[in-house]
Amino acid sequence: MNYKIKEENGYHYIDEGKGEILLMLHGLFGALSNWEGVISHFKSNYRIIIPLMPIHDMPIKEAGCEGLTVFIEDFVDFKQLDQFSLIGNSLGGHVALIYTLRHPEKVQRLILTGSSGLFENSMGGSYPKRGNYEYIKERVEYTFYDPKTASKELVDEVFEITNSIPKVMRIIAIAKSAQRNNMAKDIVRINTPTLLIWGLNDTITPPQVGHEFNQLIQGSELQFIDKCCHAPMMERPNEFNAILDKWLQKTKV
Repeated sequence: MNYKIKEENGYHYIDEGKGEILLMLHGLFGALSNWEGVISHFKSNYRIIIPLMPIHDMPIKEAGCEGLTVFIEDFVDFKQLDQFSLIGNSLGGHVALIYTLRHPEKVQRLILTGSSGLFENSMGGSYPKRGNYEYIKERVEYTFYDPKTASKELVDEVFEITNSIPKVMRIIAIAKSAQRNNMAKDIVRINTPTLLIWGLNDTITPPQVGHEFNQLIQGSELQFIDKCCHAPMMERPNEFNAILDKWLQKTKV
């Protein structure tokens, strides 16, 4: 990745560009590099901040949606951020939903892409198997419409994670927390301008999930990207950026 990861007060994060803040949250198997195409497109007009969530090393008792939301609350307070657009993919979208409900005064706009919170088919319906590289490769490829998007570097990274028992324990705890935490009754209270960008071929949070979010979040806008699965900002960065750019301009305060 071409962007410097800053380390401060125990936080690891990217902070690029100047202007209105876009705060981005990655998913369960995500990384800061997931947003590289978005950073390149927006950094000339926006300040982009992406914290690395402590999915693999947070205390096991705190490993869940609640613990991750508290982490983001603390990070926002530490960086003294206010009035920002919050963008979340997969589990990051779930955390973004909880944060927005708790701090509507801080979140100007909410953008969800392949978000959990209503339904998620984690790892294609099964938990990661340790020591089986081909299985992990197949599961990572399942996240994308075009399996070639799952680079060897990405597969190797997930394989390394799944070979660590402490990391796998946290991943399972967080995944189960996300599945238990259905937000259908809560998100009807969201009044923040909301954009939903969904892969038309998403196998993890299928298109129907995008429609459900659209129905439950008042005034939200739903856009689909064809030949795209669970991580549109990685698989179809040009289309993702065009949709987001147009909507940010349209909803500018």
